[in-house]
Amino acid sequence: MQKFKERWEIKSSWQLIFPMLGLLSLIFSGYLIAKYILGSIDISKTDSIYFGLLSAITILLSSLLLFITLKLFGVLETRWSVNYRWELIAIFMVFAITGSTAARVSDPILSFLSLSKETTNGWIYWPIRILLVFPIYQVLLLIVGWIFGQFKFFWNFEKKMLSRMGFARFFKD
Repeated sequence: MQKFKERWEIKSSWQLIFPMLGLLSLIFSGYLIAKYILGSIDISKTDSIYFGLLSAITILLSSLLLFITLKLFGVLETRWSVNYRWELIAIFMVFAITGSTAARVSDPILSFLSLSKETTNGWIYWPIRILLVFPIYQVLLLIVGWIFGQFKFFWNFEKKMLSRMGFARFFKD
């Protein structure tokens, strides 16, 4: 355990929550993808073959996702100049939570505006949804980043992104 803490630059025990949540998220993602894949195959969900395949595919996909994630850590650690490696896990989790939440929050708002995929032309529905999700995402990114202790990183990220979009005049330091 000490080697693990040193590798991820964990100084306090509470910081172990980020690698554990990250690993659980990878396993859950592998499970969901495996379940989706097996949903297209005609196998009864009560068969032992189904559980065996589900387990094997989940382990395979989780390992693949872990490999990809660790490669990304190597690249992004220097690019984002974070102080500790465990912070990368927190940053990835903030991006995942924020993206999912922004998409979920936009649905009730679109329903309130009486817009749905079924009744609205796609050329109208999707641009409105994207225009709605974008500001929700920006606000949620800062809120969730603050909850995960990464507000400074995400505030700088926001300023950089919005400056590239032409809003630099609002962020003069």
